[in-house]
Amino acid sequence: MANAAIRYIGRMRNASRAAAGAALLATVAAWCLAQPEERPESAGAPAPLSVAAAGERAASTKQLIEVASGAATAQSLMDTHGLLASEPHMAGTIGDLRTAQRISEIFKGLGLEVQQHEVVVYLCKQRSAALELVLPDGQVMTLPTSERPVEGDEFSTDAALAQGWNAYSGSGDVTAGVVYANYGTREDFARLRELGVDVRGTIVIARYGGNFRGYKAKFAEQAGAVGLVIYTDPADAGYCRGLMYPEGGYANDTCIQRGSLITLDYPGDPLTPGVEATAHAPRLDPDEINLPRIPVLPVGWGAVQPIMEAMKGAPVPEGWQGGMPMTYRLRGDGSGTKEIAGPRVRLAVDQERSLAKTFNVIGTLRGWEEPDSLVLVGAHHDAWGYGACDPLCGTITVLEAAKGFARAAEQGMRPRRSIVFAAWGAEEFGIIGSTEWVESRREELLRSAVAYINLDMASMGTQFGASAWPSLRPAIVEAARGVPQARDGGKTVLEEWTARAGGAGSPGIGDVGGGSDHVAFLCSVGVASAGLGSGGSQGTSYHSVYDNLAWYWKVVGVDYEPALMVTRMTNALVGSLANEPIVPLRCAPIGEDCLMKVEDHAKAMRATKVLEGVDVTPVVSAAKAYVEAAREVDRLLESGAEKLSAEQRRGVNAELLAMDRAWLSADGLPGRPWYKNTYASPDEDSGYAAWVMPLLAKGIRDEDAVACAEAVKAYVGVLDGMRARLERVRSMLSKAP
Repeated sequence: MANAAIRYIGRMRNASRAAAGAALLATVAAWCLAQPEERPESAGAPAPLSVAAAGERAASTKQLIEVASGAATAQSLMDTHGLLASEPHMAGTIGDLRTAQRISEIFKGLGLEVQQHEVVVYLCKQRSAALELVLPDGQVMTLPTSERPVEGDEFSTDAALAQGWNAYSGSGDVTAGVVYANYGTREDFARLRELGVDVRGTIVIARYGGNFRGYKAKFAEQAGAVGLVIYTDPADAGYCRGLMYPEGGYANDTCIQRGSLITLDYPGDPLTPGVEATAHAPRLDPDEINLPRIPVLPVGWGAVQPIMEAMKGAPVPEGWQGGMPMTYRLRGDGSGTKEIAGPRVRLAVDQERSLAKTFNVIGTLRGWEEPDSLVLVGAHHDAWGYGACDPLCGTITVLEAAKGFARAAEQGMRPRRSIVFAAWGAEEFGIIGSTEWVESRREELLRSAVAYINLDMASMGTQFGASAWPSLRPAIVEAARGVPQARDGGKTVLEEWTARAGGAGSPGIGDVGGGSDHVAFLCSVGVASAGLGSGGSQGTSYHSVYDNLAWYWKVVGVDYEPALMVTRMTNALVGSLANEPIVPLRCAPIGEDCLMKVEDHAKAMRATKVLEGVDVTPVVSAAKAYVEAAREVDRLLESGAEKLSAEQRRGVNAELLAMDRAWLSADGLPGRPWYKNTYASPDEDSGYAAWVMPLLAKGIRDEDAVACAEAVKAYVGVLDGMRARLERVRSMLSKAP
């Protein structure tokens, strides 16, 4: 029945979207009712690999990639997308369970070893919420807390998704005056204090953007607010950007961004930091961890517009005005000028927090030469609704890549190293599933993980981009040389990417920050990590009811060319990482990156009087010495590594992995011991942005000269140690025949 459903969904490609949506819901509903309701079996011993005998070899990396990418088709991507986006599947729900089962069956059908990794984690759900405007004359206006159904989008009428919510909001029913806090960043709340605006006892209104939503709640609570309303402003995602949905793809006045509010000093299950969240794991007391205590509710700008129109306080400072056609004001009342009564707001949120089960689904293709060495590629499978964009347009590329490498294995071409394909659970609640999996096998990953490639929400348009740990960047650029550009087959991805970046040199590859499933791999275990994806489509449905197939087909397209391009990029990168005799992790880029970043930090320190005496030249000298030695080693890796014996290759590969792990600190970062990587971490104030060299970044933010001086010593020590490892690699390579 599952295959019949997939084929049927594929045939809907040319149907009208309204008819397609209704037919899809009916077909998949019938299929789901036919499925058993039992939970997936717990992980046991890996099933025997049914594709390719142990002695078969991949003839070459080029052939392996060609076969894997040749197996990828737009129709297959569309079919899988239709299946996985057929119902809401928030973590911990029956839809989540069914999604995990579907992915597991796909992996099993490909002949992969399959693990269904069960985790028992602290999740939540909303029971009710309300938002009301109370005017000075006593009039009460009930404000919308759900999206407006859209004609032609059958998914948007789902009653189970009617109300917006922020996971881990505090529960409460409060009525108070209001303060507008712009994006609700640390700097915005500091600006309110400078302006003499007292937030204590008020309900804060903040717009989405500028930082992770959880920090808006954290900073509002720290400032003394009794509640927080977060809304999507038209200047950031609505009519100021383009046509609104359903005419275009941008947010309409009711579009709501759901999402988690967790801002703990570690990702993963809130109650089991550092250990796997099994059914019997030791757990923290929920009352003793720093989850939000004030009620928080997300809405569209249509809900806050009447509130902000009724506000009587002083106009906002420069840069705080949004896109609604009114003067934005700081306070509801006229305090600070003269006593003028302003509006009050009633905010009521009732949420339940409890333990729940979810699953990571892992499919492994064993390598023939170094089966214990792992190249990992993944995306999460849970969503706030249907999740056609976030995450599933990335999840389907993981599954399509798995199909391609399984097809190659069937033809006797297996990679040297094992490839692990992963669909993570409960990412949306706090990067939970992937973190728990990493915590369940930390020592194995420290020893054997080559790289992790993340594909969250990865095919949202034709403009390819990447963020990556420095040692991975050359391999990403090399992969882009041979992949056709989506909707312009006469160009390669690299040609289009480079032209868009200005046409000079290599395209820009960003720093890896926070916000998705790479965090545990990179920031805790030091595994070289990258996020691949494509964007450029005109619109956003992020975490809203409209994140469904109807929106995706309208805005991104029905040809699935972006998803096919990302799949081929994944195949090219993963194929090289898994099959090249020496793993294509290059040594010099981390030193070159360090030189650029330390100069940026030095400029910030020179601009701060208390830090201007901190000397960073020892780091610069150590980095320059490292880069000189690393460039020589990289030349040797590219010219003579194929002559090494299998044992020699394993030795070189082990040293290259150790180079990435060299930045790990057993004690972790100050105040955040879970984060072990001293070169890359999410920042402490936004949650998404990258802190490169976070020991220095934190010292600069805190204006702590002692911490900065200690950071300089720490980084010199790491670079000197890495230079010693380079000498060992150079010695191994010089012994090649």
